[in-house]
Amino acid sequence: MKFLACLPLVLVASLCVPSVGAAGSDLRDAIAADYDHLGPLFEHFHRHPELSYVEHETAARLAAELREAGLAVTEGVGGTGVVGVLENGPGPVLLVRADMDGLPIAEKSGLPYASEARQVDVEGNEFPVMHACGHDMHMTALVGTMRQLAARRDAWRGTVLAIGQPAEERIGGARKMIADGLYERFPRPDFALALHVSSLLETGMLTLDPGIAFSSSDSLDIIVHGVGTHGAAPQFGKDPVVIASQIVLALQTLVARELSPFEPGVVTVGSFHAGTKHNIISDEARLQLTVRADDAAVRDKLLAGIRRIAENVGRAAGLPEDRLPEVTAPLASTPPTLNDPALTARLRGVLATHFGAARLSSRPRVGMGAEDFAYFLDVDPPVPGVYFRVGGTPAEAFATAAAGGPPVPAHHSPLFKIAPRPAVVNGVEAMTVAVLELLGVSPVVAAGD
Repeated sequence: MKFLACLPLVLVASLCVPSVGAAGSDLRDAIAADYDHLGPLFEHFHRHPELSYVEHETAARLAAELREAGLAVTEGVGGTGVVGVLENGPGPVLLVRADMDGLPIAEKSGLPYASEARQVDVEGNEFPVMHACGHDMHMTALVGTMRQLAARRDAWRGTVLAIGQPAEERIGGARKMIADGLYERFPRPDFALALHVSSLLETGMLTLDPGIAFSSSDSLDIIVHGVGTHGAAPQFGKDPVVIASQIVLALQTLVARELSPFEPGVVTVGSFHAGTKHNIISDEARLQLTVRADDAAVRDKLLAGIRRIAENVGRAAGLPEDRLPEVTAPLASTPPTLNDPALTARLRGVLATHFGAARLSSRPRVGMGAEDFAYFLDVDPPVPGVYFRVGGTPAEAFATAAAGGPPVPAHHSPLFKIAPRPAVVNGVEAMTVAVLELLGVSPVVAAGD
């Protein structure tokens, strides 16, 4: 469809998107009719995932879809990032973001469109690749939302930035896009929105709450130096395995004994590497950690405590000052993602009116997952943002699991899957309603149940 590039944007939109009329039309029916386009697009993204920072084909396809919907598109922002701009007269600027990267996982979902992809990552290592966290749905919902907005220009005024963000799984892509001048090269947003499909939430349900949406995340290494010797003569060395083991155990006191019981925090040692043979005491051990918190003060306390514990365990073991354990600066990090309370209340109200209050859930988080969407918000001055979840698993799957059947696979599992049609349709509908609330010139008529 390259010929579309030379046509006016309004004409492009009318060619590519089913006619849905003004904002008072039945939005749900319009989106359902567009699933003939969105369904194959979702399956394409799922079949062809790409790893963080090397999402070249994914970015190209997303850019093509956004151009086809009538957006002016710039590629290569912050690496493989995609920015689509849909202008529609004077008004606020709204950023809508979708992440693009897959995970280094071999898919075992059994889906007919399961990924068989393999790819070399930015470090030169080859892995199987899978969309095991729903980014395929996020991109599809972004395209669907833009198609609806392009088709109903009479219902809103302003500018929409459609963001295809790389490397969310390595919590670095958003920061790279900001560093590449996202807010200088393109209109600076007055608001920012994102969604995430959840396999642990029933299809048809939405979760939208003020305050903490995702925790902060910091990845760091501890290098523990020792003195190598024979395993049968430990008195001649300093065993880094023993020192590192003491550090691992002592780190757990940070959360258990230094944080208030009402302050969430996690310090997990995910990797411990040392030595080469049974009877050799090595001269080095390496630990890899992930650290999670829900506010900046707790985050700072944990990071400072890790350094204090590592260095002083080394001193207690008799290591000289120039051989103390080294704690790297965070290799990858993101602040907490916080939903703006006023904006959340506004959108929760319109979504409850549109879908019915029973469709909005306030289920507690099941872990301290992180999201680098925070970087789009954590600027000076801050950008108010809202991040909401869309259900991805049919209710009957939960009933089957409760009756002793197969459990519902969680995110980052090789068995991960969602029901694409209800997830995509509800995601597009919710995001479109949210955009029209913020940019709309007339109310959206409730679609009903």
